[in-house]
Amino acid sequence: MKHFNLRQVEFFFCRQPSRGHKLTPMDDEMYQKTTITLLERDSPETMFIENYSSNGFLINGDRVIGPCAVIPRAVLQWNVGSYKDITEDSLALFHLLEPKIEILVLGLGHKVERVDPQVLRFIRRKGIAVEIQDTANACATFNFLTSDRRMAAAALIPPSYLPKELV
Repeated sequence: MKHFNLRQVEFFFCRQPSRGHKLTPMDDEMYQKTTITLLERDSPETMFIENYSSNGFLINGDRVIGPCAVIPRAVLQWNVGSYKDITEDSLALFHLLEPKIEILVLGLGHKVERVDPQVLRFIRRKGIAVEIQDTANACATFNFLTSDRRMAAAALIPPSYLPKELV
């Protein structure tokens, strides 16, 4: 039986990778594992935007193609082609809902665009706050608001392109 001193044990079993260190299969298993914790939904009806692409969205495991309106318990197709098509009529759905929506998050594609101020005044007069963002941030904001149990809705336009690091 061979005996090892503490220094040898540390060398074989406790070594940390350095810049010149080549990873072995054992190192890969030790250092490359990652864990994630998903937010647990309170109920299956809670809407959660899992992913987005230039074609649409993945919401609660369902693929939605094109622009969509995400309301507390449903996802609907939203009939707009771009931010230029956002009108009082295209936002009318959000002030008709019961219980009343507190905040509407608008995701306008790959960058924030200027929405007609008259349209924004219309929705604010109905008592609904509006947050205008690019689609990526709008998805995250909507998820945060719903996890915080706020009465939130989202009107989302898929980005026309995605940065290379996201593809």
